[in-house]
Amino acid sequence: MDIDLGPLTGDLGGTATYVALAVLALIDSTSFGTLLIPVWLLMAPGRVRPGRILVYLGALAGFYALLGIGILLGGSAVADTLAGVSDSRPFLWGQLFVGVGLFALSFKLDPPGSGKERTDASEPSGRLLRWRERAVASESGSASALAALAVLAGLVEAASMLPYLAAIGVIGTQGPDWPVSGLWVLGYCIVMIVPALLLTAARVFAAPLVARPLALLDGWLVKHAASATAWAVGIVGFLLARAALGPLFG
Repeated sequence: MDIDLGPLTGDLGGTATYVALAVLALIDSTSFGTLLIPVWLLMAPGRVRPGRILVYLGALAGFYALLGIGILLGGSAVADTLAGVSDSRPFLWGQLFVGVGLFALSFKLDPPGSGKERTDASEPSGRLLRWRERAVASESGSASALAALAVLAGLVEAASMLPYLAAIGVIGTQGPDWPVSGLWVLGYCIVMIVPALLLTAARVFAAPLVARPLALLDGWLVKHAASATAWAVGIVGFLLARAALGPLFG
């Protein structure tokens, strides 16, 4: 498969490719679906059933993996039509402006002092809290509901998954041919959920030690959700602009 998205990701090679993918995966690991919801689920009182959390994380990773593979396969079908466009100077200038625009937008998404008054509005309702406790701690809880929640979270975030799209561009241009590139996508999605997996292990095996830190993290993530989004948009904007500067002025 030959998907020419070089200007999107830059000319990376060897170790640089792995580093770029790792950075993008770690950015994705802090998103609403990959970290905020798992932390909220882990804060359910009582004995959390780790299998339920694994169902959620597995469904989320599977959703992103299928989406990424679909993008790779679909991209190969139009590669010939788009050949040369991404190397043209108008495209590069457009990419540079988009990158700079995203970087500037990141400051608008999280202006100084934002989020300080959101805590009360972000508190879940009593019904939602009871659903969480039943879903992850009760014997009668339904794992299918957590899987549906994971897919819903993925669908909601699909429109703003800039780091993930950039990673698919890296895999498509710098990664191996199909079907090995599909394994790269799967590995990327696994890295995305590693922080949540580590928090789950800590919640199960060291609950007294992590209960308070998890509660603080839960509150911080809810209060500063805009900051996480702003950082993701800013980093992707910087990478786009940097990748365009080389071909334009190199």
